[in-house]
Amino acid sequence: MPTQSKASSKAKAAAPSAPAPTRAEQARAVAESAVDLPVGAVLEVSDRVNDLVEPFSGRTAAERQIKSYGNRLRRTVKRTERRGATARRKATTEARKTRSRIEREARKRQRRVRKVVEERTSRAQQLVDQVGDRLPALRA
Repeated sequence: MPTQSKASSKAKAAAPSAPAPTRAEQARAVAESAVDLPVGAVLEVSDRVNDLVEPFSGRTAAERQIKSYGNRLRRTVKRTERRGATARRKATTEARKTRSRIEREARKRQRRVRKVVEERTSRAQQLVDQVGDRLPALRA
């Protein structure tokens, strides 16, 4: 059997020892929890329903609340519309920039290709001329 070190035995002696809960106490705690959860849920739902119904307790209060809802909805719609317009403008600007960049790059590449084609055509024509100049000498 291994022996305990002095430090660990002192730490155990200094720690307060609480009695372990009995099975009956554990069962009672589980039963209380099982009852508390649905009761708390019912109270929460009751509070929320009460908060919804309270503004409509009288006609003027209900009209005021409905008007408030309408104003809030209008503000939300306007804000959403502004966000959409901003996103659309940004997307359009980005598309225009991208299109301009691609067109610029295409024109640059087109100029390079034309230059290379002209150089190669000129070189090919020179070679054809040289061969043409030599041809009569070869036929003789």
